Amino acid sequence: MAHLTPGHTKGCTTWTMKVQEGGKSYDVVIVGSPNVNSGYKLVNNKQYPGIAEDYARTFRVLKSLHCDIFLGAHGEYYGMDGKLPQMKAGGPNVFIDPEGYRAYVADREKAYLAALAQQRK
Repeated sequence: MAHLTPGHTKGCTTWTMKVQEGGKSYDVVIVGSPNVNSGYKLVNNKQYPGIAEDYARTFRVLKSLHCDIFLGAHGEYYGMDGKLPQMKAGGPNVFIDPEGYRAYVADREKAYLAALAQQRK
């Protein structure tokens, strides 16, 4: 399912789906991007007037999603480089990471709020 999560871009989308493994069902979240890149203008942005509100909406959406398996548009969002060797070694599915998802969303929201506060000064 597609979830519009604008801010990074107007059309940024986060995807969710269900998968099965070992007889269990898991909720997968593939995050688009909640990052506020350097140089993004959150206040008085004439090209994207609603950018700050869109980011706020994005964080509401991301926090509302149930996530078992955390993936994203870029591997560094969910620690792919660290998880791949663990996966190859066997054991439990290292991509099942609801805590990592919540921590990532909280961290990105904190960065957004800090950037917004700085720009409102």
